[in-house]
Amino acid sequence: MPVTGLTGVLAGIARHARPKGPVEVIDAVDISLDAGLAGDSRGLVKPGGRGRRQVTAMARTGWGQALAELDPALTHDLLWQERRANLLVDGLVLPQVAGARLRIGAAVVLEITMECEPCQRMDALRPGLRRALTPDWRGGVCTRVLAGGRIALGDIIRIEEA
Repeated sequence: MPVTGLTGVLAGIARHARPKGPVEVIDAVDISLDAGLAGDSRGLVKPGGRGRRQVTAMARTGWGQALAELDPALTHDLLWQERRANLLVDGLVLPQVAGARLRIGAAVVLEITMECEPCQRMDALRPGLRRALTPDWRGGVCTRVLAGGRIALGDIIRIEEA
């Protein structure tokens, strides 16, 4: 299916069961209002919390732009999931505004809450990666779950108005 305008495709799903733990790449997963992406340490909404970082998403183009700024000899084996984002989106520029919504498949709706700013761990992966991910929200977006359901690789992602 061609991707145009305000639609893209879910190209990757990743989770880590504990902070700083290993990243697991998967083909499908359930997303819920209370726990975010099933099996991911960030998704659980803490008592009194707002769930602003339940699910993170990054555009493939942003990742590619960041890598293009670094020495290719240092990045040839660097995989998108090492950014530790939950979702990789292809064919779509993610909105750079809080309140914008992403619909994945028929049921799941995520609300962008803020930029997912790269941390010092990125430079531990490759020198300069943090800086390269900083412009134009290349590091991705943080979202809260508004409607849960099951997502899978290849699902269509649509930008919706708040």
